[in-house]
Amino acid sequence: MAKNKLSPGWIALIAVGVILLLTVFWFIGSYNSLIRVDEVVNEKWANVQSAYQRRADLIPNLVETVKAYSTYEGDVLTEITNARASIGKAGNPAELQAADAQLTGALSKLLVVVENYPNLKANENYLSLQDELAGTENRVKVERDIYNKAVKSMNIKVRRFPTNIVAGMFGFEKKDMFEADEGTDVVPDVDFS
Repeated sequence: MAKNKLSPGWIALIAVGVILLLTVFWFIGSYNSLIRVDEVVNEKWANVQSAYQRRADLIPNLVETVKAYSTYEGDVLTEITNARASIGKAGNPAELQAADAQLTGALSKLLVVVENYPNLKANENYLSLQDELAGTENRVKVERDIYNKAVKSMNIKVRRFPTNIVAGMFGFEKKDMFEADEGTDVVPDVDFS
């Protein structure tokens, strides 16, 4: 009875086939995991934009309430309108932060206007809008933090070997995170004298 022995050539061919098959499975798995984390980042970015949009949507109501009580503050209201429009045009965290800084500056000017109208500061609509705006600011911060966590996962995967090979082949790149505005690391001086 003859034994069926595989020749060394067949063994080598089977080994190469197994290695190629494992490489293909690894490659497909790496690509699919990059797609997954990229889509998570896109979803979190959409949530950030939604939170900013909610904030921008509250502002016309705030402006209308202020207009009803104050003499027309045209420059401030125009600045708010322009800043609000720039939020919707932002395509990345840096642009969104710049637009947000512009809007925050315009809102600060509006609050100075409000100080001149004590009846407005006591108005229920105004107080309600202020509360909603404060809540929205918290939502924006939470969504930015969640986005940054998703970006961190993406950036690790894009940079880590050997997944970085697949990422480079298919154009997956590091994403930008939200960062603190310049100067926020400096503690302000407080002088009560």
